[in-house]
Amino acid sequence: MAKRKLKRQLTLLQVIMLGTAGTIAAEIFVLTGHVAKIAGPEAVLALALGGLLTLSIALNYCELATTFPVTGGAMTYVGEAFGKGWLMFLVGSLDALSSTFYAALSAVGFAISLSIFIPTLPIIPVAIAVIVIIGAMHVRGVTSAGNLQVVLGAFLLIVFGIFIFKGFFGTGGFNLPTFLSGRQVFDNQSTIAHLGRMLSAIALAYNAYVGFEVIADDAEEITKPSRNIPIGILVSLLLTTLIYSSVTMVTVGTVPFGELAGSDTALTDAASRFWPTIGVPIMGITGIIATLTSVNSAMLSATREAFSLSRERVWPRQFSRLSQWRTPWVAVVMVVIISALVAAIGVVDFLSFISSAGYMFVLFWATLAMPRLRKKFPDIQRPFKVPLYPFTVIAAALTGVLIISFANPRALLFLGIVLAVLSVAYLISKQIKTRQDLNARLEIQEGGGRVLVAAKRASTAQHLVNLASQLVDQQEDTAICLFTVVKTPINLGTTDVPALVEAKKQEQQKILEEIAPIAMKQNVPIYAKLKAASRVEEGIFSELSRHKDVNLVMLGYPQEHAKVEYPNNILKEVMMMANRNVAVLRDRGLSNPIRRILVPVGSGPNARLALQMARDIVLPGEEGKIVALRLVRGEVDEERLEDEELQVHEIVEQELGDIGNILQFKVRTTESVADGILAECQEGNYDLMIIGAAEEVLTPDQIFGRLDDYLMEVVPCSMMVVRRYQTGGALWMRKQIKRIEQ
Repeated sequence: MAKRKLKRQLTLLQVIMLGTAGTIAAEIFVLTGHVAKIAGPEAVLALALGGLLTLSIALNYCELATTFPVTGGAMTYVGEAFGKGWLMFLVGSLDALSSTFYAALSAVGFAISLSIFIPTLPIIPVAIAVIVIIGAMHVRGVTSAGNLQVVLGAFLLIVFGIFIFKGFFGTGGFNLPTFLSGRQVFDNQSTIAHLGRMLSAIALAYNAYVGFEVIADDAEEITKPSRNIPIGILVSLLLTTLIYSSVTMVTVGTVPFGELAGSDTALTDAASRFWPTIGVPIMGITGIIATLTSVNSAMLSATREAFSLSRERVWPRQFSRLSQWRTPWVAVVMVVIISALVAAIGVVDFLSFISSAGYMFVLFWATLAMPRLRKKFPDIQRPFKVPLYPFTVIAAALTGVLIISFANPRALLFLGIVLAVLSVAYLISKQIKTRQDLNARLEIQEGGGRVLVAAKRASTAQHLVNLASQLVDQQEDTAICLFTVVKTPINLGTTDVPALVEAKKQEQQKILEEIAPIAMKQNVPIYAKLKAASRVEEGIFSELSRHKDVNLVMLGYPQEHAKVEYPNNILKEVMMMANRNVAVLRDRGLSNPIRRILVPVGSGPNARLALQMARDIVLPGEEGKIVALRLVRGEVDEERLEDEELQVHEIVEQELGDIGNILQFKVRTTESVADGILAECQEGNYDLMIIGAAEEVLTPDQIFGRLDDYLMEVVPCSMMVVRRYQTGGALWMRKQIKRIEQ
């Protein structure tokens, strides 16, 4: 199925800054003191080790993101590998929620940094305000957000460079006794305990290393993805590891452990010692900017995850609605609301543990997806192929297990509750969706009943019964009626009628014996019925008026058709005046099973009925494909074509829901609708075309409408014209049209 697409507009520089500045920022300012509290001077080693462990995951992501360069990241990889079910839902939802938590954490960090200048500043209200402002920017478009990231990221790198230089070489900066001041706190612990503290430190600050994932999440909006994605991922990880480790080393070696442990302002405390004149205000401003970039990148990641979940029909489809700037504005609003609520908690270490554990769960399953994808798609193009495979997968999986194992127990408990709630939500939504899909499939045959098949020739009746069997094969209490009208002219004596009916009965019985196995193969009941009437249409209308359980009338189009005046045309009469859904088939050697169906898509009720019938016909066949065709007159640009595809996507989605990969969208430019449809039929090798009847005033020599009549004569494949029964005003209008035509 065609999907809503985002614009490719993020450059390599924007990608690097998106992955680098968006992650190192908040962690450095908010968590350095908390990491030191856990590991003391060994925090530096822990952070360097964290970067090394993450390298295997990042390399795997380079391959995955370049192989599948679409918005969604881990969710996309898991869905392709393990199917679009419960696991994909969990991974995608948790990825979006983890980014949302991280945005909240960064917003709180922003408020804390700003409080350096305004001590009385209310932390929580300010954090919520910045979330709302950044959200409004994301509704406007990622180009502005990307440009902001470049400017702010460049500033951060310069300031951190000065901080590291002055910290190591300036007066009052790094010294070894201060660096080791916290060692005595942990001197009596075993080697295993030391290792455990290092892993706990990594678990707390793991958000510092997963910035590369936001690049994968936004892959659909990155220019030259095969080149820019791997470069952006690897460069951002390298910069993150170097800067975070170096800044932590300077800070731990400058501020005594007793003052540093658990501090929310560790960097400004360090800068006040070796950069006394302007260090504090510079680092305060830098903290403001740094945390701001983290909010920006985290919200960008969360909204794109929500967009992808909606586009895959895992989340409600409203979240994939695009604004006039082609951004998922509903998803942005949702992320803003949840981030604001989470920010109200205000406990930075707890928020970080939750976010890190969530990210690690996501990365773990994305890692396991790669070997499965290599096996499932061995011939797919891989612009970047990870070296040292499968050792990178093993290392990445072990990293995930270690990080999750050493996370904060309360955070893990919270994560478990979130996973449980998501699982329950998935089961409920699946049941609702199943019920909706079932109702959609039953729409034509609502309440059960009969399909009335009326055809003179055995071959046409055979194809009509084949189509009818596929339409109702999953309906209970629904049968096919092979219906024949025995024409009884007015001048025919009453004594001659029984003989005529008996002759027709024997003829019909032979046809029934020939075609009954088709219906029986689908476990659909079939029987024959005769009705005497002076005109065929009169007999059909009589049957419909007496038996309300008939819900679809199927007729055959004559092989040699001579156009006649309206009152004598059976097809036209039934199509216009029957108070049931009607389908007319012209058979040109219809194949069984039907593998390819063309449906020209408009916005009317008849086009929607055509889509429904195509769905029900093609599903039983192997390798079935429905092509929904949208025709655009004249020369149009690429963006207009994409908009047309989105419009038809909305129509089809509303009518059919998610029917997997059997549906393909096609937009075609043409000078006339007839020429466009004919050209597609000639090129597409279709078994059947289903088209909704035109809603227009017919001339006496027309049956379905000017376009439909023409196509019936010229298209090379079998063709079916359908009309949905409409009550009230629609039927009244048809009666008025009949009076006008007569």
